[in-house]
Amino acid sequence: MSKPTRESRRRRTREQRDEAEQRDHGRRSAAGWGRDHPRSRAVRDWIAPLIVAAVTFVAFLPVLRAEFVAWDDPANFLQNTHYRGLGWTELRWMWTTTLLGHYVPLSWMTLGLDYVLWGMNPAGYHATNLVLHCVNAVLLYHVARRLLHVADPARVGGPRAATVAAAIAALLFAVHPLRVESVAWITERRDMVSLAFSLTSVLFFLRANSDRPRFARWYGLSLVAFACALLSKATAVTLPAALVVLTVYPLRRLGGAQGWRGESARRAYRELAPFFALAVVVGLLSVRALNPGQQFALSGKLAVSAYSLAFYLWKTVAPVRLAPLYERPLAIDPTAPIFLASAAAALAALGGAWMLRRRWPAVAAALAAFTLLVFPLLGLVQNGPQIAADRYTYHAGPALALLAAAAVALPVRRAWLAGAGVAAVVALSVLTWRQTAVWRTSETVWRRVLELDSASYLANNNLGVVMAEQGRSADATELYERSLRTRPAYADAHNNLGYELAQQGKIDAAIEHYARALAINPGYADAEVNWGNALFGRGQFDDAIRHYAAAAKLDPERAGTHFNWALALREKGDLAAAIAQFEAALAIDPEMSEAAQARSESVEALRRRHADSSVTPR
Repeated sequence: MSKPTRESRRRRTREQRDEAEQRDHGRRSAAGWGRDHPRSRAVRDWIAPLIVAAVTFVAFLPVLRAEFVAWDDPANFLQNTHYRGLGWTELRWMWTTTLLGHYVPLSWMTLGLDYVLWGMNPAGYHATNLVLHCVNAVLLYHVARRLLHVADPARVGGPRAATVAAAIAALLFAVHPLRVESVAWITERRDMVSLAFSLTSVLFFLRANSDRPRFARWYGLSLVAFACALLSKATAVTLPAALVVLTVYPLRRLGGAQGWRGESARRAYRELAPFFALAVVVGLLSVRALNPGQQFALSGKLAVSAYSLAFYLWKTVAPVRLAPLYERPLAIDPTAPIFLASAAAALAALGGAWMLRRRWPAVAAALAAFTLLVFPLLGLVQNGPQIAADRYTYHAGPALALLAAAAVALPVRRAWLAGAGVAAVVALSVLTWRQTAVWRTSETVWRRVLELDSASYLANNNLGVVMAEQGRSADATELYERSLRTRPAYADAHNNLGYELAQQGKIDAAIEHYARALAINPGYADAEVNWGNALFGRGQFDDAIRHYAAAAKLDPERAGTHFNWALALREKGDLAAAIAQFEAALAIDPEMSEAAQARSESVEALRRRHADSSVTPR
């Protein structure tokens, strides 16, 4: 018989230690969690979750005074009539649309309910966002308690310690300033809805693993909840990867004494496979729905991804100088110091966690889960002008919060750790209260971006839109020009500057900017409409009609285009065609009163014309 090698002896010793831990796990669970006084159960089941929800609600209370903001909210809500209600027409639209590149039917249904309840009052929409966020905080509390029970109940110190640790973890996630963007921005309703279903899926998954006699029930509910999460926002596709991490630690069904190829491991793979199948299908559909635009080379994508990961880890620890937009450079140099430093920091964090995975498995599991959950949003597929975004941490943030729960539950200086956790919750709540002021109005949003990045082409342009709406044409013109100095090939700024110039009577200069906007983006319906309006003002109705027709072809669901087209036709004297365009506008927006009135006037004028033409001269 051959002599065992040093590596085989080391592996056998490790396996024996893991087996001993598995044998002791049930006994320690009973010892640490079996004695549960009724009063402790009341605190665990009702009082602690209520405290978590109440603190979260208070920290975000100022969002109830916020408005719709000029960043996707107009396209999603102010100009979009299709989501307004829960009738068959609205539901059909919700389940088929990929507006702005997202397929989120369940999130749209919650917004349709908001319209039924609140109309177009933004306070109601913000209230729903906040309530959903409080629900997520409570769900995370229950996830944290169950994971503490599974990980190492003997070290937690009983139900009271677990309750305190879970509540602090839930609050560290919920009141963190990085959450403000998702909660205070109505467009990001999908974050709250998707995470609610994701956390529910995790809870049912953990229950299925602990309640084997009723495994099928809990497993099926977990899978259904995951499907709902995907239908709320596609970023939930990474949840199966996080479930793999949980299966390794703290469930210990993969690796360790169980190994990676045994019967137990194969059963775990079979249970995880349907989650991955759903994720792959929805992932492919979501990539197809996106309109990512121009992409960087692979080296640039890797540089942006490393930067984003380091950024999120750092902002979790030091949530200062947060902004609604961190504008991505127009060109990426992977060898720039900021990208090299970010790559080094990200690799150091992940490498350190891997090296300490046996001594501190909770740290390795938390960082692995965070990285996997945030992975689709790191920048491998660019979608939008941002290099990073606070909202991108909403789904991944719970992983790091759960690590805080494990730390607070440590048997060493537990009271001190709990005190530090409470102090951190208070400090983060104060920062969150202040950060909500950034999202109060469109003006506060874009002024905050310019406060941190005065050269932002997007913020200069969007603040210009706000100034124009306030009647401050000179300020708007200056901001549009600043935007174009940073990015000369920015179609929106050309279109908006052209509009302001047209308002100032500089029609030729305005038309020049409309033409440049369309040269940059031939599918730009706004520029076509504005060009048509400029020609309409000059009395060039035939030319104006050509631009309105082109705009309607690019965006057939815009009532204003058909209305302007109808006015031009009426000025030409073509009343029948004008009436048809007024009716097209009303079909899109039945509440467009000016179109209804103009249609009635045109019908009456056409009737009189026909009556006059039918009179036989004597």
